[in-house]
Amino acid sequence: MKYKYILIFLMCNLWMMSQANSMDHVQKQLQENAAVQIDTTKIAAFFENYPKFSPYQAQVKQLYKKHGDYIWYDQKGLIEFAYVLHKQVGQMREEGLPVPIPYEMEFAKIFEQNSNKNPNLESELLISCMYFFYTTKVFSGFTIGKSEETGWYLPRENASNAAYLDTLVQGIGSKKEFKHDYFSQYYTLKQALKKYLEIEKNGGWKMVKLEKEIKFLHQRDSSTTIQEVRNRLFLEGFISQDNASLLFDQTITDGILAYGTSQNHDFENKITPRLIEMLNVPVESRIKTISVNMERCRWISPKINTAQEYIAVNIPSFRLLYYRDGKPFLVSKVVVGKEFHKTIVFSGNMSYLAFSPYWNVPTSILKKEILPNIKKNPNYLQNQHMEWHDGQVRQKPGGSNALGYVKFMFPNSHNIYLHDSPSKSFFNKDKRALSHGCVRVEKARELAIAIMEKEANWSTQKVDEAMHLGKENTYVLQDKIPVYIAYFTAWADGSGNIAFYDDLYNRDNALAKVLFEN
Repeated sequence: MKYKYILIFLMCNLWMMSQANSMDHVQKQLQENAAVQIDTTKIAAFFENYPKFSPYQAQVKQLYKKHGDYIWYDQKGLIEFAYVLHKQVGQMREEGLPVPIPYEMEFAKIFEQNSNKNPNLESELLISCMYFFYTTKVFSGFTIGKSEETGWYLPRENASNAAYLDTLVQGIGSKKEFKHDYFSQYYTLKQALKKYLEIEKNGGWKMVKLEKEIKFLHQRDSSTTIQEVRNRLFLEGFISQDNASLLFDQTITDGILAYGTSQNHDFENKITPRLIEMLNVPVESRIKTISVNMERCRWISPKINTAQEYIAVNIPSFRLLYYRDGKPFLVSKVVVGKEFHKTIVFSGNMSYLAFSPYWNVPTSILKKEILPNIKKNPNYLQNQHMEWHDGQVRQKPGGSNALGYVKFMFPNSHNIYLHDSPSKSFFNKDKRALSHGCVRVEKARELAIAIMEKEANWSTQKVDEAMHLGKENTYVLQDKIPVYIAYFTAWADGSGNIAFYDDLYNRDNALAKVLFEN
């Protein structure tokens, strides 16, 4: 009996000890998992020591006001997502942002092996600042004011980095990648940038020289210029091999055709001064152009990727695309504003079509052009099929009307719209910055037919009748069509090809200066 009580006593002791050990283990786990609080009173002093991050001070304070504990550390040290962020920052040039990284040496020390075990306030705040630095540059682009300084008035979403990190904090310890949605063109430009960075890494390309006395070269000609063009086309991937031949053969012909197609330019199977001029743009300049246009992509909402119907005009390429069911339905050449009458970058909703329209002459054109011509020739208005109306001059509907037979209206404060044109020869020019600001559409009739067929089941005959009625008549659209007028000097097609366009309004350098120096 005595042994029985002893056994019970020992068993009770063992149970109590196991319970105590279990409680100790639980208590230890609780202590290990407990969040370490941030001393927010030291944040101001941090920014005194790291003034280059002062633009993010308000965001950092807001962040730790919501999350008072360490974000980038757990009980094992720096979380994996901190390393992902550090790697992404190191690859910013591939995002079109060759900008210096503030306090790069300090970050290198933070991420050195065995130096990241214990939570450290300075390191924590540095990583948070690095996060805001990265997301501001790569995800959001420059502020709205900065983009408007470069002539960009398309609407932009003002995303909150603090709100974005707020969502990341939920389960941040398990995150292994950095994702963000962009306008789809961003990804194709990034793919092209990778190609040109590799070309730069391998030494770029040499200048091609065309002898002064030669106007052009064509098939069966032989010249060192042809040899140089061959090498140049090979380096950019427009021919598959370079045999260093001096002869203008079929390979050169095919390469010029492929290059011209990528640039939306017809070189007529010849080596011309214009071709040489384009080939001689340094790879560094091409990289800068791609980077600038990637920045513009950051300003466009990714919602456009899923838009089913819209019209897009790209000023430097002199092209209009009408998208239907998310795919290009119609492509047309356009004429855009001259240097002194720049077409504005903005968006609107097409609300109605005006067939056989009047052209109400803008006050600026009336003063500078019409009135001086009236003084010289009293019959000027009659000769131009114009008339006075309510104190203004307007041009009557008809074939000579400056707006042609139809205009596409999306009311806006810039008084810009799309319209037909009687001056069809302008569309044959390579450089078509010739208007007073509005966009002349070569395929205006086809665009009107496409819109009205879908909108009201109009036949081609009915559209033609409305266009030639001889008096203005309008149709109000039930389904408004978004119109985007944009400015891209580089455009990639997703197959590795990229077209570069002349910077008509000299906006690339102004943006590049801001982009690369900030």
